[in-house]
Amino acid sequence: MPDERLPTAAAIPMSIQHLLAMAGSTILAPLLMGFDPNVAVFFSGIGTLIFFVVTGGRVPSYLGSSFAFIAVVIAATGYAGGGPNPNLATALGGIVVAGAVYAAIGLAVMAIGSGWVEKLMPPAVTGAIGVAIGLNLAPVAIGQLKGSSPHMTIALATVLCMALVSAYGQNATRRLAVLIALGFGYVLVLVFGNGLGLLPGVDFSRIAAAKWFGWPDFVAPRFEWTAISLIAPVAVVLVAENLGHIKALGAITGKNMDPYIGRGFLGDGLATMLAGSGGGTGVTTYAENIGVMAMTRVYSTLIFPMAAVVAILLGLSPKFGAILQTIPAPVLAGLAVSVFGLIASAMARIWVDHGVDFSDPRNLFTVGVALIFGAGDFTVSFGGFALGGIGTSTMAALVLYQLLGIGRRGRRFGQPDIRH
Repeated sequence: MPDERLPTAAAIPMSIQHLLAMAGSTILAPLLMGFDPNVAVFFSGIGTLIFFVVTGGRVPSYLGSSFAFIAVVIAATGYAGGGPNPNLATALGGIVVAGAVYAAIGLAVMAIGSGWVEKLMPPAVTGAIGVAIGLNLAPVAIGQLKGSSPHMTIALATVLCMALVSAYGQNATRRLAVLIALGFGYVLVLVFGNGLGLLPGVDFSRIAAAKWFGWPDFVAPRFEWTAISLIAPVAVVLVAENLGHIKALGAITGKNMDPYIGRGFLGDGLATMLAGSGGGTGVTTYAENIGVMAMTRVYSTLIFPMAAVVAILLGLSPKFGAILQTIPAPVLAGLAVSVFGLIASAMARIWVDHGVDFSDPRNLFTVGVALIFGAGDFTVSFGGFALGGIGTSTMAALVLYQLLGIGRRGRRFGQPDIRH
């Protein structure tokens, strides 16, 4: 149980298992945004420790890189993929503000409860925003996929590998689908690139030159309103994501986690602010780790600080970061197609799990307008202030759902309007 302790000999391998479960996504997200994966892994460990302290060690969770930031960071920085993001500092300013908004929501929930969050952001709204983020990334994924025939072949083979592992692998294997697909694609590049010369091979010179231990390359944030307006609305997605994860943890542990929802938001928000202040990605709780807990039935929270310490040590190894930087472009392209699609489809699952009724025009129009704004990257400008596609999609979903609910209290669609 969360408040119980495993023997050290059992806790160490369990912590490594949780580290591996989140590693693929936590490493992939910064690479897709042009961030330093070393810094991201380092702050995922620091963030997990912050979350542990803020929640009083009652909520078993690991904080890894959030995919929700990918679309808005790319939009705010104009990142085209491949190598470091030249506008990283601008993105970091937006991430810090998103974390601050998230933390403020956490404080409000701690003060007055979480009921208002669930009313403001019901499944129809949160699902629409999440799917819009995935669809907004479609042009980015396709742009990375284009290239020579060997490039596209390896990218699509990586997609197929991840799909096959996800569909046919055992439960433990499915948690590592990203890592397995990454390794499969890497080997293909070694064979067809380094071996046969059909495409650029892997350059190992950077690994040999890197030190075993050293401080990550931290970057300070720069605050610009345009980037902030694009990135800050992601706080809404993080709230929905974390709320769902804490509810799921309560269900599988049999313990009421609702009293810790506000503290969970606050811990996650503070961790995101700190990560953004030093060059890391925004962080969130991970469904992969919840899956490991459900599979092993071990929910001890003390496992996660141990995993966090290992992540911090990896973040302090430039050689580890150099290895990550050698991941070939076609492999990243294949993983981008897989992951960006999964963002959309996984968020759509919210509608299924909560039985969202699409015969109700309120849900239908809210979702439809939000998806068009997000997928089409609809941008609204007010003088020097611009709200990009994710922002307009978020605002449309929040406002339209509440607007279309006026006068409908107590009414079921297709039934007489009963007013109270």
